[in-house]
Amino acid sequence: MPIARSSALLAGFAAALALTSCAPKKDTIRIGEFASLTGKEAAFGQSSHKGTLLAIEELNAAGGILGKSLELITEDNQSKAGESATIVKKLISRDKIVALLGEVASSRSLEAAPICQAAKIPQVSPSSTNPAVTETGDYIFRVCFIDPFQGVVMAKFAKDTLKVRKVAVLTSVSSAYSVGLAKYFKERFVADGGVIAVEQKYSEGDKDFKAQLTAIKASGIDGIFLPGYYTEAALVCKQAKDLGLTVPVFGGDGWEAPQLVEIGGAAVEGSYYSTHYSPENRSPAVTTFLAKFKQRWKNEVPDAMAALGYDSAMVLADAMKRAGTTEGAKVRDALAATKGYVGITGTTTLDASRNANKAAVVITVKNGQFKFVESVAP
Repeated sequence: MPIARSSALLAGFAAALALTSCAPKKDTIRIGEFASLTGKEAAFGQSSHKGTLLAIEELNAAGGILGKSLELITEDNQSKAGESATIVKKLISRDKIVALLGEVASSRSLEAAPICQAAKIPQVSPSSTNPAVTETGDYIFRVCFIDPFQGVVMAKFAKDTLKVRKVAVLTSVSSAYSVGLAKYFKERFVADGGVIAVEQKYSEGDKDFKAQLTAIKASGIDGIFLPGYYTEAALVCKQAKDLGLTVPVFGGDGWEAPQLVEIGGAAVEGSYYSTHYSPENRSPAVTTFLAKFKQRWKNEVPDAMAALGYDSAMVLADAMKRAGTTEGAKVRDALAATKGYVGITGTTTLDASRNANKAAVVITVKNGQFKFVESVAP
């Protein structure tokens, strides 16, 4: 079992993850993790952390890395702006981590990235898709595709599969992820002959979208692109149905959470989103991962954030093994040289910008379940 320390966790969740407060050990390799374990995006952080923790446990059970056990030091940013920077400074200066895993949300990864770059600490994001994250510097990596690709995927899906031609775009102006994904979707959709009939905006944490949806309904659109997070996506779907808007609503990987259905209920039936993997994939890697994850986490089925959390830890471990050291510059170079790493979310090859080139999948909600629709390669 890894040594894991955590602050500001809900008591029940802390117990479920079996996190303990331990004094740092000299014979361990300390890896930091920051995640939204509580707050509005807690589903993201909890899921990603479970995947990360499973990977660390497996690595330690197999003897660790470079003859040492891994010590995962986990901190909760409570889904709040500003918290990640404080946490990451503490992980680097006080806990003396050699690398950092996180975050899911692009805005919070962007808080951490300049700090890691300045300190020459490699940072690996499991699922921050905004291009600006890795543009921060050569110590910043990710194991997921980026929004220019995800935007193209959903623009093609809207045109070719949904057959929509006139859409509304509803964007969270306080989310780097939402703003970026909206931009790339619009560019490709218009280039393919589609029409953006109306654009509406909201801010993270908003709960009433009736004014925006009323304007959208009046525009005569045949689809709504909603590049936000699961809480707002579910509420928008509910309020759209209340207003008699029955057009398809579709978004990106920010929808990926069980809470989408828990909050949205019947209103999210028939909606779509792009993401990084499907548990319906029958590849040997995914089948094995599903079995291990369900055994570790009381029969829970891992979502894409869990799979990416697992992959991020394993890609980092693989780089450390190849580097033969935990020294920052050498781990950075080994990460940058990652090619053909077979993981749960596909084969990871990092390009010159330290981004992963891999396929996306499109998921729909059917009978309250997340079901695979199609896969789209780069």
